[in-house]
Amino acid sequence: MAFKLPKNSLFAILLRSSWWISFAIAGALSLIAMALLPEAYRAVGALSSFPFVVIGVIALRRQWSLPGSQEVARTAEILSTLNWQSFAPLAQASLEETGRVVRTYQGAGAEFVIHDNGGCRLVSARRWKSARLGVEPLRELIGAFDTAGARGGIIICLGDITEPARKLAQSSAVDIWGAAELAARLRGKLPPP
Repeated sequence: MAFKLPKNSLFAILLRSSWWISFAIAGALSLIAMALLPEAYRAVGALSSFPFVVIGVIALRRQWSLPGSQEVARTAEILSTLNWQSFAPLAQASLEETGRVVRTYQGAGAEFVIHDNGGCRLVSARRWKSARLGVEPLRELIGAFDTAGARGGIIICLGDITEPARKLAQSSAVDIWGAAELAARLRGKLPPP
């Protein structure tokens, strides 16, 4: 069984935060240890910041290849101008970046199905331009799980997600892909603005 950090633990929060915050905490702890502890304990006190350095390195590694805010905004701008016929191949390409087989889904509630070694997942992408996504598209997607034998899904939306929709997605094994996820997966594949 793999160890999983509790969602709201300090280290889990730092892993989701900017990498430099962990290094700043490590530096502050080291400085405090050097300034306040007796000479014999300074090295041990400074070493107490080591877990924050490790978390900072992990966060830096994860964030290194992520698109910046300007690239995310540019991606959202380009994708919001496309019609479905232009967007669908890009959505499929972003899903194929995961290394799985992606096919068009023929049923209601989803547009694509991803097949992998553990079954399939459905993808709802038709409402990618929605300014605000509520629970109704999620219910349609979740309703299609049984028909397709899916074990989860992905919903693609450039706009905001309502809090009830976010909670429903979390409780139903549905990942939400926004502009940041699409920008990371569609690098070099977008049409010019």
